[in-house]
Amino acid sequence: MGAREGGGNRARPAGCGAVTGGRRARIYAVVRRIPRGRVATYGQVAEWAGLRGQARLVGYALAALDVDTDVPWHRVVNARGTISLPARDHSALMQRARLEAEGVRFRAGRIALDERRWGGPRAVPRRVEGSWPVRMVEPQRVPPEPDAGVTAGP
Repeated sequence: MGAREGGGNRARPAGCGAVTGGRRARIYAVVRRIPRGRVATYGQVAEWAGLRGQARLVGYALAALDVDTDVPWHRVVNARGTISLPARDHSALMQRARLEAEGVRFRAGRIALDERRWGGPRAVPRRVEGSWPVRMVEPQRVPPEPDAGVTAGP
């Protein structure tokens, strides 16, 4: 059974694709990095996992988690800052309780994303030497090249 009630049993729309082991590992690696008291949207997680435009895939991967998972699935919300599960659903109540225990406050059922949205990982999951699991790699910063025709001095 998934971490969320009914997880893994929902039918997927045609053409949405399966959550393969590599994709799932990338999604979980990103979600594990979301700090306590912060949230990220499904779309943000997808982008940081290298799956731009596949927010639903993130939802399917999170719904497939075991109840005793160490992945903090409760820190992922929709783009409106609300919990995507039905309000009276046991898992929705659990998600809200976990977020509130971490200091996240709801106003009219929404989280103020401008205050609580996580800015993202400094390092992004990337395939290293052609294998998974994902190893976090710090992004490379390239210093600007000096202008070729400009001379310094008076």
